[in-house]
Amino acid sequence: MKFTEEIKVKGQLVFLRVDFNVPLDENLKIRDETRIKASLPTIKYLLENGARLVVASHLGRPKGQFNPKMSLKPVAERLREMLPGTTVIMAPDVIGPEVDRLKTSLKEGELLLLENVRFYNQETDNEADFSKKLAAGCQVFVNDAFGSCHRAHASVVGITAYIPEKAAGFLLKKEVEHLSRITHHPEKPYVAILGGAKIEDKIPVLESLVNKADVLLIGGAMAYTFLKAQGKGVGQSLVEEDKLKIADSIMKKAEDNGVKIILPLDHVLTSSLDSQEIEMVADSYPLPDNLMAVDIGPKTIAEYEKYIKSARTIFWNGPLGVFEVKAFSSGTVEIARAVASSSAFSVVGGGDSIAAIHQAGVADRISHISTGGGASLEFIAYGTLPGIEALK
Repeated sequence: MKFTEEIKVKGQLVFLRVDFNVPLDENLKIRDETRIKASLPTIKYLLENGARLVVASHLGRPKGQFNPKMSLKPVAERLREMLPGTTVIMAPDVIGPEVDRLKTSLKEGELLLLENVRFYNQETDNEADFSKKLAAGCQVFVNDAFGSCHRAHASVVGITAYIPEKAAGFLLKKEVEHLSRITHHPEKPYVAILGGAKIEDKIPVLESLVNKADVLLIGGAMAYTFLKAQGKGVGQSLVEEDKLKIADSIMKKAEDNGVKIILPLDHVLTSSLDSQEIEMVADSYPLPDNLMAVDIGPKTIAEYEKYIKSARTIFWNGPLGVFEVKAFSSGTVEIARAVASSSAFSVVGGGDSIAAIHQAGVADRISHISTGGGASLEFIAYGTLPGIEALK
């Protein structure tokens, strides 16, 4: 796989796929511009080196329909502010005669931002003719959209068949380097922390980690599917009944491989998420029939911190409780602080985990914060992604 700095871009029409899937408020103002900032080094490098730059992204899920609420126009406005002195042109569409005309007239150091590629179903269908139209006139393809690399979409994978020169941008390069370190050559002990609501979302990564990690610390609602699979009464806690056998299978594989799966020892319980009040902290089973677990308790925090402290490699994805409710956020925030205080090489991926890192005020002490939640999980599971393979 080539990287941006290895290819000639001066005078070339360069198609750059980025991840500008930013949250917008009701006035269509950008609420968080992290994803735009993440690709600025690649954008600036290409412009400064004389590329005629065509930039593409998706935003939201318009499902193949033009939706002005998911237009990239607010991003074009922000790019003009972030790139003073640069001509930033907002295209009226993704493909078509007018877009082709704008591509042709683009000068060195100028940027053309296409409309939301998901305004066309052909994008998510990875349709060949659409890929060809996206590629029209372009000599170089650069992928800097790590957060979309697990999708075999037209602007990520299909387009590469129609552009001769391909490379990874600086953001994608950094993601691959850091995630490869914990996927292919993790320094031991390797501790993985997995939370969130569902086992279903994490089956491939769980299957991978029981072969690679030394310890799996499991929290969030998904822990209660594991606990119920052990025969424990978990009250009203969220359980995926159809995943009990999978949970049991993962625990058996971990045991066979000498991998420890550590489940919560005590539980912060509430009668309802609406109440936002702690009823009790329980450390024995069965949990009361009328209560649900919404956070890990102090014994679990102390136990997890012990493993985190001894780790040399840490991967974390998913909150350990309903952390968006202040009363139920202690476990997630304390674990964030423990990861930040560790001397291990630490990678955090997934929107909620990243939000927790920022909430705890420790983002600057994490080795790598991945920009792609689903993409980072799939990379950990499979060691590569469709968008990465397409660049090879």
